[in-house]
Amino acid sequence: MKFGPVPIDEAEGAVLAHATTAGEKRFRKAHRLSRDDIAALKAAGVGEVVAAVLAEDDLDEDAAADRIAAAMRHRNVEVKPAATGRVNLHAEASGVFTVDAAMIDAINAVDPAITIATLAQHAPVEKGQMVATVKIIPFAVAESLVDSVVRICAGREIFAVNAYRPITVGVIQTMLPGVKPSVLDKTLRVTEARLARFGGRLTAERRTPHDVAPVAAAATQLARDNDMVVIFGASAMSDFADVVPAAIECAGGTVVRAGMPVDPGNLLVLGTLDGKRIVGAPGCARSPKENGFDWVLDRLVAGLEVTAGDIAGMGVGGLLMEIPTRPQPREPAPQPARSAMKVDIVLLAAGRSSRMGGPNKLLALFDGEPLVRRTASRALASKAAATVVVTGHQRERVRSALGGLGVTFADNPDFADGLASSLKAGIAKVAPDAAGAMIVLGDMPGVSSGDLDSLIDAFRSSDGRSVVRASHQGKRGNPVLLPRSLFAAVAQLEGDTGARHLVEAEGLDVIDVEIGQGASIDVDTREALEGAGGVLQD
Repeated sequence: MKFGPVPIDEAEGAVLAHATTAGEKRFRKAHRLSRDDIAALKAAGVGEVVAAVLAEDDLDEDAAADRIAAAMRHRNVEVKPAATGRVNLHAEASGVFTVDAAMIDAINAVDPAITIATLAQHAPVEKGQMVATVKIIPFAVAESLVDSVVRICAGREIFAVNAYRPITVGVIQTMLPGVKPSVLDKTLRVTEARLARFGGRLTAERRTPHDVAPVAAAATQLARDNDMVVIFGASAMSDFADVVPAAIECAGGTVVRAGMPVDPGNLLVLGTLDGKRIVGAPGCARSPKENGFDWVLDRLVAGLEVTAGDIAGMGVGGLLMEIPTRPQPREPAPQPARSAMKVDIVLLAAGRSSRMGGPNKLLALFDGEPLVRRTASRALASKAAATVVVTGHQRERVRSALGGLGVTFADNPDFADGLASSLKAGIAKVAPDAAGAMIVLGDMPGVSSGDLDSLIDAFRSSDGRSVVRASHQGKRGNPVLLPRSLFAAVAQLEGDTGARHLVEAEGLDVIDVEIGQGASIDVDTREALEGAGGVLQD
């Protein structure tokens, strides 16, 4: 192929390198010029064009791309028609992508004119997702080069989408004193959601003491009736002879690998029992966020073998993002002195007071002062660095009631969607250098500045890593102080889900601070408001 300026009298059959105009007629880039096209260009005064002139042994870009794609062997992959020298290949099923990297490298080494790009080895894919693309760079390529690629492709599968299978899974959760049923319930929900994307099904759960014999017995039973057994230990594996790997061996199974070079996910255990896979899930698998458990689960559900060597090879790329449920960051960021650790208050004042039957409870008077102003004033008098007030329902009236106070406003136009929208609006306004945010409800007249300070002191004592929650006589209440590590999770909340759900779901350490009756008194109804000393305003 020759490329460059071509006299118009010699350009018939050439491929245009650039869009070209001849009077009212426009020829697009890559258009092959016909005899009539040449006549039109000459009539328009065009003396030469920049084009590619194909040699006798050249294939044009689409023909070359089509021929290479047709030579490839693959599974569950659809080949799209060539266009502009490109053939895209898409998954015909959801599953895990596997590729012969040596073949891809060999093809890309033939000549820079011929390229192929694919997804990464073992990438999870959805049906219809593009998994590979063949691209011819110039307008044409020598047929001999295409023949070289075809020979590389002969006789071997180059890539595949290994389709997910609708497996059945039994779950074991071990228990120790202090393990909350809500944590176990949440783990089941997360596991069911993980399996749902494969079409899998959680068929049974067993809750046992955190001891070898009962775990082994439950694993034996569940392995008989399911394709896979997943064990969530109440305590993370701390030794290769710990409860979960020991239980697999006690049941007559084999531990394939204990521990993996993926973080989070280090403490995974993989074994077999009666021909079934047994997975000791790391603690991070209680969260829906990606971790090493997902990497192994995806492959197993797609019918791929996972060996000890496979897991050992997961270290490159295995350093995943931090997740809030880790008890400590791997490499803690430098922390300010405890006394200087900043906490902002997010005061929620966007609600509709629907149970009041009309009046806005936040504008009710307590000792002649609107409730929302009283709450904001106490927030401003505390050790908090700043106060963000989230408004929504009757925003102008609420803002007017707070006139002259040094608060920052965050408007929530979606307040009717539920509490989560207000939490997200408020957290978005928290200062970038704040270590945490205290969520204060606008309708709690019994919470004082001193109570807020007690929560902030406890948060600082934990180095900003724990959730701090107000309590009354051992019962959880409000306000709740969230560390910055949970801010990203707040952004994922929907509907009427609040901070309480977040605390339970993410599994961080929680410090309860007794502040007395104020932690449990809110004024959702007329009777409660009047009983607390408030007077409703129309």
